Amino acid sequence: MGLNLEEQKAVDRFRKNVVEPSRDKLVILDFWAEWCGPCKALTPVLEKVAAEYADKGVILAKLNVDEEQFIASQFQVKSIPTVYAMFQGQPVADLTSARTESQLKQMLDQLLAQLPVSAGGEAEAAPDIAPLIAMGEEALAEGDGERAVSIFGQLAQMADEDLAVHSGLIRALIAVGRPEDAQTVLSALPEELRKDPAIAKAASALALAESGVDAGELQNLRAAAAERPADMEAQFAFAQAAFAAGARDEAADVLLHMVGTDPAWNEAAARTKLLQIFEAVGMEDPWVSAQRRRLSLLLFG
Repeated sequence: MGLNLEEQKAVDRFRKNVVEPSRDKLVILDFWAEWCGPCKALTPVLEKVAAEYADKGVILAKLNVDEEQFIASQFQVKSIPTVYAMFQGQPVADLTSARTESQLKQMLDQLLAQLPVSAGGEAEAAPDIAPLIAMGEEALAEGDGERAVSIFGQLAQMADEDLAVHSGLIRALIAVGRPEDAQTVLSALPEELRKDPAIAKAASALALAESGVDAGELQNLRAAAAERPADMEAQFAFAQAAFAAGARDEAADVLLHMVGTDPAWNEAAARTKLLQIFEAVGMEDPWVSAQRRRLSLLLFG
């Protein structure tokens, strides 16, 4: 109807992510942007309430106004955050003024009492939590471990059979310095489930985290590596500790330098450690892709 190709794609995405789920669910539609401080403050509130109300038929959809300008313009969004409740393809309430959990829950309770929203059953649980799993992964990618723990912790109560949830929770606990709790979650899984790629990824991250040291020890290892650049043992020890401490760029730089200097050292230990790090972070991660290109250049020119 007069739309160009990009606008049509935007409409298709909106139909799939918002309109179709809203046929029988109540969709919280959050207009946000990366640069918006109030949006970042509101996000944990929306995510927490959406998770708690998932079994009542409530789901959360986030729309980045910078990436979806056409859709935002159709809703005449003038400022962000702007939050609507959507049902059967139509906005049924403006939730923007609800900035606390209690305010949001009160408005949702009123809507749920008036609308024929279909409560989430067991068969619908997996599709409903998929956006929340994605939000947890996004929090991990942004380095917000506490938020990721909160998201995956709530999801674990909703869908304790979902291995992606367990994987996310293990990695989130590692990110906030709680490897013992992460090990507890991993140990609780049956042995056969630990072979799943998502769990194997989390197990690799946990194995790397166990080489962690405190801030003082890390600084000592950093100093030793700087003073003895030819000492492979010192370089390797620092790289392991740096990654466990969250300094993955430093760890990758050191290990890549080791590969370039002596790729066969200690049975190619530096390359093996890099591959373990890649698996722990995730092969699809942009950071991993960049480091793999650097590694390929060193190995194959």
